[in-house]
Amino acid sequence: MSTPIRGDRSMTPDAVHNATRKCVILAWWTLGYLVVDTIILFMIKGNSQTMQAAWIQDLLGMVPPLAFLIGVRVARRKATRAHPYGYAQAMDIAHLAAGAALVGFGGFLLFESSMTLVARERPDIGQFSLFGLDMWQGWVMIAFMFITIFPPLLLGRLKMKPAKVLHSKALFADARMNRADWMAGTASIVGIAGIGMGVWWADAVAAILISLDILEDGFKNLKGSLSSMMDSVPKSLGEGEPHPVPGLVNARLAELEWVKEVGNRTREEGHFFHVDAFVVPVDANMVTAADLILARESCLDLHWKIHDVSITPVTELSPLLRTDTATLEEVETD
Repeated sequence: MSTPIRGDRSMTPDAVHNATRKCVILAWWTLGYLVVDTIILFMIKGNSQTMQAAWIQDLLGMVPPLAFLIGVRVARRKATRAHPYGYAQAMDIAHLAAGAALVGFGGFLLFESSMTLVARERPDIGQFSLFGLDMWQGWVMIAFMFITIFPPLLLGRLKMKPAKVLHSKALFADARMNRADWMAGTASIVGIAGIGMGVWWADAVAAILISLDILEDGFKNLKGSLSSMMDSVPKSLGEGEPHPVPGLVNARLAELEWVKEVGNRTREEGHFFHVDAFVVPVDANMVTAADLILARESCLDLHWKIHDVSITPVTELSPLLRTDTATLEEVETD
């Protein structure tokens, strides 16, 4: 009997289909919003370091959703002889690319803003005429930055739930960045208002704060992506606790009559898990190939995140193996 490939669209529950579709739509919405936002910011930013920082941050904000869209497209490819594990880890590469971009540009922006502060450069925000009235351009900047606080907050909240359903680190990090963007918007408003009140250094300080926010997001993305690519224990998003799916495999195998002890090591590839399970049989001479095949099939059917399972009989368990158990309810509430 042939074994269906887990992770194939035909084997994925409706909830996962819906979450993937929603994530893709939200990623496109984010890109559309950021394109409009960056164009307007470019037109009104003048020579303000704060507005320059906000503009660069919005440009960088396009990297995570764009990386997610590319990663989703590549991850859908079927496994080949050259890539027998498939392309699911494309999501981790997308996450890594987003983190590297944020760290690089955040560092550049921090250096530039710091040099502006050290050189004591004083930004000049001019005036413009509207219906015959002269207005300070800073009011337009403040009004626009206030308006732009709210769309990222909404997009971030909308992304959280489907990101957790898919266990998508890239999208989850993007959602947290969106939700934290209000701080950058507030810093921009304070910096521009400082210029208006004659506090020349407020503009550069606000730009430095924004660059630090970008760097923090970048390091978090880098840490998460590298941790996954180094085959660390899969963690629940936003919690840092071990993900319950490997424990679910242990619980299923422990139910078998011929199994005395069980443990596993699990590696994460994109949205999926590959599980290497090790079992200590009650009587090694009584275990058949049919027993191992049935055990593997029962584990594969536990959850859509489980892409592959290998089961190896051993005489004793290594202390490095994960031996805890979990229930399906714990997985669904993760």
